[in-house]
This record gives sequence, C-alpha cells and structure tokens, in this order.
Amino acid sequence: MYRKFYALTRKPFEMSPDPFFYFPTQRHNEALALLTYGVQDKKGFVVVSGEVGTGKTLLVRCLLDALNRHKIAFAFVYNPVLSVPEFLAHLLNEFGIPSKSNSKIELLSSLNNYLLARCRRGETTALVVDEAQLLSWELLEEIRLLTNLETSQFKLLQIVLVGQPELEEKLDSQELRQLKQRVAMRCRLKPLDLEEVRGYIQRRLGLAGADSRAATIFPEEAIQAVHQYSRGIPRLINTICENALISGYSKQAEQVTPAIVQEVAIDLRLEASPSSPISKSDNAEQLWEVLAQMIKQWDESPKKSTQDFKPESGAQTG
Repeated sequence: MYRKFYALTRKPFEMSPDPFFYFPTQRHNEALALLTYGVQDKKGFVVVSGEVGTGKTLLVRCLLDALNRHKIAFAFVYNPVLSVPEFLAHLLNEFGIPSKSNSKIELLSSLNNYLLARCRRGETTALVVDEAQLLSWELLEEIRLLTNLETSQFKLLQIVLVGQPELEEKLDSQELRQLKQRVAMRCRLKPLDLEEVRGYIQRRLGLAGADSRAATIFPEEAIQAVHQYSRGIPRLINTICENALISGYSKQAEQVTPAIVQEVAIDLRLEASPSSPISKSDNAEQLWEVLAQMIKQWDESPKKSTQDFKPESGAQTG
C-alpha cells in the first residue's frame, strides 16, 4: 500500500525475524559471535538472554543460518513447553534419528550413538532452544544431564539456550547451581540507544530500497520520537515505523513527522520514556492551552469596577 508512495521495493519493518534485516549493533554482534564460537569451538553450554522484543529470535535465526553454512547438524526447539519424553522424541526427529521405542532409555541410547558417530567423523552437533525461560525445572535438569554425553576432550552436544530474563533467574537459583556451573559463555541483549535506533531505521529503509532517501522519509525529529516511544526495543520500533508509514501514506505525507509518530504511539497505547522531551513538551503545551483559555475567558468577561462588587447578604467585611 505505502511501498509505491515511498518508492520501496519491500516492507522494511515486518515483524517476522528475517536475517536479511539483521542490524549489527555492538551488543548483538557480540552475542552472535559468542553463540557461533561457543558451538563451533565445542564449549558445551551457551546462554543468551534479553527483554521481550530485543531481537533474540532474529539472533537465533542468524545462528541457524550460520550452522547451516558450516554444515553443523542442529535440533531447534521453538516451543519448549514439553514433557521430557516429548522433548527427547523431538530431538531425535529433528536429527532424523529413527526410533523404534518411546522409552527414555532407548531414546537416550539412540541419541548417544548418533552423537558419537558424528564425533568420530569430526562433525559438530547442536541443540538450540528459543523461549528457554519456559523450560520446566524437570526439563532443565534433563538438559543438564545431556551435557554428560561427552568424550575426554569435549561435549558431544553443544547446547544454546536463548530466553527472557526469567531464564537467568532460573539458572541463578540454588536448585540449578549444577547447571549454572556448566554454562561456559553468557550474554545479555539490551535495548538500542538513540544512535543505534537511527542506524536501525535507516538500514532497514535502505535494504527495502530507500537508499539515500532513508533520512528523508524518517527525519531526525521523527527518529527521536520513535526512540522515545519504543524505548529502544526493536520489535516496538518495527511496529511504530510500520504504522507511521501507513499513516503517512494516508495523509500523503512525504515525510514521517514526529506528530505522526506520536499519533501512532497513542493508538498503540505506548508512552514516551520518563525522560522524554516529548512527554515534557506535551505537558507544557497542555498547560499553555489551559492558561490561554483562562486568559481568553477573562478578557471576554464584562469588566466591573471594585465598586460593583458588594458583599453577599450576611457576609461581613473586614
């Protein structure tokens, strides 16, 4: 709808985690390097956490692409709300291991034989779990036990857990202290700062065909507004920018203005960050409007001299 108006070849702010639009902030690059190195160098256990919408799933997609390029076999768990037998059956299915029995002993034996065979060929195998904060305590313990599958030199299965901060809380608990000690590498994603938000928006517009016009479509003031309402969360940046482009198209506005961003944010029930100059300016604007109305009403009201004011019946004057 708006692509032709803004001369874009594709939608720049889709919600799906497309590695094509990966924006390499320093923190995200560090996390991706940590994940890739942790698997390739057979570190055993790697954990990445971050708040909702900070780009964890996109990071996982980039990791899976890298594993495919390096011909590393992996099992991907995107919904970890599973029982232990379901989890093991899913692993074997992902690895393409035939299973004649549903017993835990048989499943683990088949998995171990598969991992040993790959190890003898010098091949690496990984388990990647997204939304890992949803893993039950029982399943987390089962994953810890999978790290016992090892040779004298390294782990047979490289495990990557990616999840929200609740995952960190679980790993820091007394009950999982054995699992925590096996975590070789750990990283946490953070929201983007203003400079990163600017680069994020311009890169996505550029990849979508805007090229040098990216700064024209979203000028600096609009980018600041997006940063303030999104608080640097990539998912919210996408939502605000997508809706802002639609709104801009409906208004036939060649530029997305701060007013458009604010209108969209209000519709999405988003509030500017507490230190936001937008929220402060809005409050000041509303105050001036009230004062202006009071002054106008005062000016339009009939003028009376002090002699016209008489005390009401029963009132006493000093």
